Amino acid sequence: MQKFIVCLFLFVTCESYSQHSFLWPDNKKAAIILTYDDALTSQLNIAIPQLDSLHMKGTFFLSGGFAGADITRWRNAATNGHELGNHTLYHPCLSGTIKTNPRFSSEQYDIYSILREIEMMNKMLYAIDGKGNRSYAYPCTETVVGGKDYVDSLRLSHQIKYARIGGDENAVIADPAKLDFFKVPAWGFANNPGAEQLINFVKKVQQSGGLGVFMFHGVGGDYLSVTAQAHKQLLQYLYEHKDEIWVGTFSEVMDYIEKTTGKK
Repeated sequence: MQKFIVCLFLFVTCESYSQHSFLWPDNKKAAIILTYDDALTSQLNIAIPQLDSLHMKGTFFLSGGFAGADITRWRNAATNGHELGNHTLYHPCLSGTIKTNPRFSSEQYDIYSILREIEMMNKMLYAIDGKGNRSYAYPCTETVVGGKDYVDSLRLSHQIKYARIGGDENAVIADPAKLDFFKVPAWGFANNPGAEQLINFVKKVQQSGGLGVFMFHGVGGDYLSVTAQAHKQLLQYLYEHKDEIWVGTFSEVMDYIEKTTGKK
């Protein structure tokens, strides 16, 4: 009986350790990345000021359709520590996913054309923030153009260092050491989740000791949006638990995982 109790204790201890074995900086217990797609005006007007008020940084995946008048605002965001990522020039998706000009549906692309477009967007972003080593988010979270998957071609092109895909509210990365840097899952939503649902995702990440990535679009406006209040409450929860949760930009956290694990 005593031997059984000892074995049970060791099992529980090892199981607990395995769930919290990844070593985050400054003894944090988990990490969260806040990402925002499509260079939307509500992100400039609401999301970034809310982030700045709590000294948090987000990653904004820009596609090329933003207003020219907003270039200075995006440059200022980058100067202030927010990350600008690549989301292509024309945001090609399957024609059945979103309504778009037929010329820019992903069925009309091949691997060469999508890589060329990503390269051009990198140059546009460099003109805005002067930075390299760009991160990327697949438009509509789709990794296929012209019927062919381009993940490995993107990986071999060395144009992008890390790339984000999609996922649901169970997209918790419990073991970052096993992460594919070109298929990083994120929770994207279309149902306007409230603050409680957003915070519950964070709590799942805390329990796992791993990493969670949010995929926002509109904040208090635009489309696929969350309310400004729900977003603010999420940030407030993260701020109140800043001793336990590391909130970093996409590239910042991926760089740390790469350095810690030795993975490429």
